[in-house]
Amino acid sequence: MTDTVQQEAKRLAQLLIDVAADPKAALRAHLAGGRKVVGCFPVLTPDEVVHAAGMVPFGLWGGRKNAVESTKYLQAFCCSVMKANVENGMTGVYDGLTAVITTAYCDTLKCIEEVWKVAVPALPSIPFVCPQNRKDPAALDFLESAFARLAEALGAFGGRPVTEEALEKSIAVFGAYRAEARRFSLAAAQHPWTIPAAARHGVLKAAYFMRKEDYTEILAALNDALGQIPDEREGKTGVVLTGLMAEPNAFLELLPDYGFYVAADDLVHESLQFRADVPGPEAGGSAARRLAMRFVGVDGCSLLYDDEKRRGKRLIELCEAHGARAVIACMMKFCDPEEFDFPLYSKELAAAGIPLLPVEVEQNMAGAEGLRTRVQTFSEMLRFG
Repeated sequence: MTDTVQQEAKRLAQLLIDVAADPKAALRAHLAGGRKVVGCFPVLTPDEVVHAAGMVPFGLWGGRKNAVESTKYLQAFCCSVMKANVENGMTGVYDGLTAVITTAYCDTLKCIEEVWKVAVPALPSIPFVCPQNRKDPAALDFLESAFARLAEALGAFGGRPVTEEALEKSIAVFGAYRAEARRFSLAAAQHPWTIPAAARHGVLKAAYFMRKEDYTEILAALNDALGQIPDEREGKTGVVLTGLMAEPNAFLELLPDYGFYVAADDLVHESLQFRADVPGPEAGGSAARRLAMRFVGVDGCSLLYDDEKRRGKRLIELCEAHGARAVIACMMKFCDPEEFDFPLYSKELAAAGIPLLPVEVEQNMAGAEGLRTRVQTFSEMLRFG
C-alpha cells in the first residue's frame, strides 16, 4: 500500500516539476488555450488583481540565460535574475505576454521600469511601487490606491473591469493555494526520501506558471498522498534555507548526498509567497485595502524595509519549530539587500548556537561541484562538532 501511494505522490510531484522545468512551454499552453498572460517581476506582485482581470499571473524569475543583449542596459553587477528577465524580453522568450508588472524593491528593480521601456518597447509594462516605510499609517492608504490603479490598468488590458466581486473570488482562490502550499511545505519536510530538496523546489516553483486553480488541485492531491506515507526523516539532518532563491538545482541535489533535508525555508522565491494570507472581510475595508494589509504585514524579508530587522528572530523560530539543526544562506551573487542582512542575522544565529553555512549561488552557475566540499564539511561539522 505504501509503495503504491509513494509512486502516486512522486507522479503528482513530477507533473509540477515538469512545469517548473519548462516555463516557456507553460506560457505556450496558456496562449494556445486563449488565455491572456501577464508577466510578474519579483517579488510579491499583486497576482490576485491579475487573476481578477481574467488573466494568468506568470512569474518572471530569470533562468539559465547568458546575458548578451541585456548588457547594453544593465551593469555587470546586476543580479542574474534581472539580467535574464531583460534578456528574455529582448530575445522574444516573453512574446505573447499581454503586459508585465515591474516592481521596485531594490536598486536594480528601481531602474527596470525605465530600462524595459527602451529595451522591450513592444511589451507594455505597468509599474507597481510600494512605500518604503510600510509601517507608517499612510502606507496602507497609499497601497490601497496603488492596488486600485493597477486594477484599472489590468482591467483595460484584460478587456473587462476588475470588480469588487471578482477581487473577492480571486482572494479566495489564492487563499486556497497558499493553504495547500503551507501544507506541502510541512509534508515535504516529513518525506525527504519521496520529496528531496530539488523536487520540493520544483513543486513550489510550478505555482508561478500555472493557473492557481489547476495548481492547487494537483498540490492538494499530492498532499493527501504524502499524508498516507510514514515519516522518512530518521537519520537525516533538517536545515532551514534562507535567501532570495535556492537555484540552480545542482546545489539542492547536493543536500541529500550528505543527509540534509529542507525542514523549512525562508526564501523569497518560496515561502514568502504563501506564508501570509489576505485578511478576510471581517478585517474591514475593500478588497484592495485587505490586499494592502497582507503586504504591510510581511516581515523578515531583505527586500522590504524592516526597521526592527526581524529576520534573525524568524530564522531562529523556524529552526525551533521544525527541528532544524542549521541554516543554509543562499546568497544570490550581486544581491545587495541580501548582503546587507547577512551580518545581522549571522550574529543572532551564532548567539543562539545555530550553525550557519553561507553559499554563493547564481542561476547561471555551470554546476555546484565547487560547493560540494563546503556542504560535505558542514555536514561533518554538525555530526562531530
